[in-house]
Amino acid sequence: MRILVRDNNVDQALRVLKKKMQREGVFREMKRRRFYEKPSEKATREKAEAARRARKLARRQAERDGLIAAPKKRQAQLRKAAATQARAVAQTDRSGG
Repeated sequence: MRILVRDNNVDQALRVLKKKMQREGVFREMKRRRFYEKPSEKATREKAEAARRARKLARRQAERDGLIAAPKKRQAQLRKAAATQARAVAQTDRSGG
């Protein structure tokens, strides 16, 4: 994994690194490996994870096919997206680009 540090901004690079690690499940894996897991527990966990993935895939496919309605976006998510976009625009204005 490679993270570029721009303008000596290490804080931003750390945030990007943490986000990438979170997405790839590194923290979950570290937490899981903290203690020994019996083979039977491992099999049970993996089976549950596979079932969860299958349900999620089936739900998304049903949403795409129009069989079920897609979940509505919450107001908080919309506000956060708008704030992020406004921040990006403001940063672009400041950098002159």
